[in-house]
Amino acid sequence: MLVDSIKVEVRGGRGGAGCVSFRREKFIPRGGPDGGNGGWGGSVYVIGENNPYLLKKFREMPLIQAEPGKPGGTNKKYGANAPDTIIKVPFGTRITRLVDGAVLEILDKKKKYLLAKGAIGGRGNFEFKSATNQTPRYAEPGRIGEILNYQFDLMLIADVGLIGLPNAGKSTLLNALTDADAKVAPYPFTTLEPNLGPLGDYIVADIPGLIEGASIGKGLGFQFLRHVERTRLLVHCLSVENVDPQKTYQGIRKELETYSEKLATLPELVVFTKIDLLEEKELKKFQIKFKKLFPGCLFLTVLVDENIATLRKTLLRLIKAEAIQ
Repeated sequence: MLVDSIKVEVRGGRGGAGCVSFRREKFIPRGGPDGGNGGWGGSVYVIGENNPYLLKKFREMPLIQAEPGKPGGTNKKYGANAPDTIIKVPFGTRITRLVDGAVLEILDKKKKYLLAKGAIGGRGNFEFKSATNQTPRYAEPGRIGEILNYQFDLMLIADVGLIGLPNAGKSTLLNALTDADAKVAPYPFTTLEPNLGPLGDYIVADIPGLIEGASIGKGLGFQFLRHVERTRLLVHCLSVENVDPQKTYQGIRKELETYSEKLATLPELVVFTKIDLLEEKELKKFQIKFKKLFPGCLFLTVLVDENIATLRKTLLRLIKAEAIQ
């Protein structure tokens, strides 16, 4: 199951407590205070990893707590600093700090980002010794680390995004193009989460079905439209079963443009699916009509290997051309 949106509380580690201690050695009956300071609490950092399913673990672990620092010791010994806690999230995750709306996007493979800072340790009683207070009998407790709430939203970094109405054949097409094992069935149903598959060195994502009004929250489309934003190429799937493909196409385009101006500028390939459902004469008429409306479009069925091979070559060519620009 792909979890792509989750709220998480992050706590930096508490500082270690300072120590109250007095020097006790033979022949030194009046040893002074020698309590050491506590160590720093651990901080919480986040790094990116190429695994889109990493957010799932935060459903069972919505609280991330770094370790506290060790308390100070006798003989002016400092407590050990706690190790930092490093969590992993998928590349493409957008992290929003809820207190102020600050946004962090995890796109750099080599960089780690601070989420919550650990606190400084408390001072031991040695630190409070003065000319007027030779024997302080108190020390500081460790301070509390930062406590912050975040929203983690995954925005898939896929090279190709398959879009279209539910039952447009996107999942079947993904399975044919890649090694994905997306659910398919001979009856209408809506995919509830994006499916991914490799196409050579690239990633293809089947984005769950969009419907009219998706850009304002209707259906599932609004929930998953963000996954389309980082794709290099859109493949708009239209089933030949559709009674008005042109109207359907325009409706989906409107939702994309309403959601984001960037989506309106992405390169796009229109693919008509399930052509095996048409008789040969019907198919020829269909092709003549829609080649005029959608120049460069493809007509295919997953039952014909040559169709899939042609689509694969076309996608690789378009992706590489986009990468060069």
